[in-house]
Amino acid sequence: MTTADRGHLLTEQANPRSAELDLLPTRELVDLFCSEDRVPQQAVAGAADALAAAIDAIALRLQAGGRLFYLGAGTSGRLGVLDAAECPPTFCSEPELVQGVLAGGAPALLRSSEGVEDDAEAGRRDLEARGFAPGDCLVGIAAGGTTPYVRGGLVHARGIGALTIAMACVPEEQVAMPCDIDIRLPTGPELLTGSTRLKAGTATKMALNILSTGVMVRLGKVYGNRMVDVAVTNAKLEDRALRMLADLAGVPRTRGRALLAAAGGSVKVALLMELADLDAEPARQRLAEQGSSLRRALAQPANAPQ
Repeated sequence: MTTADRGHLLTEQANPRSAELDLLPTRELVDLFCSEDRVPQQAVAGAADALAAAIDAIALRLQAGGRLFYLGAGTSGRLGVLDAAECPPTFCSEPELVQGVLAGGAPALLRSSEGVEDDAEAGRRDLEARGFAPGDCLVGIAAGGTTPYVRGGLVHARGIGALTIAMACVPEEQVAMPCDIDIRLPTGPELLTGSTRLKAGTATKMALNILSTGVMVRLGKVYGNRMVDVAVTNAKLEDRALRMLADLAGVPRTRGRALLAAAGGSVKVALLMELADLDAEPARQRLAEQGSSLRRALAQPANAPQ
């Protein structure tokens, strides 16, 4: 697709609501943005079926030892890197489990490297440099769906049998993408024409929030609505861990600190120790046997073989 061809994309068209954006009083400008920013939520809600399918498919791959990669350029790539970077502190996942791959590498996080996105082979090369394999999952993120860097990565991933998921903010009939699961978040023209860091970026961030959180829930890293896989590494996380132990197991803070110490800082192990009356090592073993799911570990009968 040529530069001229991209003009028909919804993400590149002018929004009539903001035709006089530079003339609006500041309060009216803010009100216009607040009104328009309802669109991303509607777009994400419309993609619920595709998001659910992606969560289940990714979780199956990760349970079998695969990894999740986000691939993108510009704003789309930075959002993927951000979501990947948040997984270890939120879910105590290994940094390699969810990875963000950005066109232009780390320097592009702070300084625009938009020219790199036109290199389709670079998408493949960057994935190969990370050891991307057939058992892995790739989410290719491109607001307009045309980014050669992302499309090249998706073609490579499909070619080796990996799970491929596309995420774009234009309808499929405008731009088809090579993928197994197609997540479309049609947000329409931006108030600032072509600036997809706005509604398209918001919708993408919302969708990635749902995707990664849903996958981690399916992997057993959440109990109820608590981040029980968090590890205590600073004062804030210790306070959160002690509150979880108090809320979920009725443990006072002094006892909670002792449990966390015995559990090596693992909230999940500490909870199982208290609720199932286990020492640390049997608790760890039971969790491992139950796929790291605290709910399944608690459901195991007390006299079941360890």
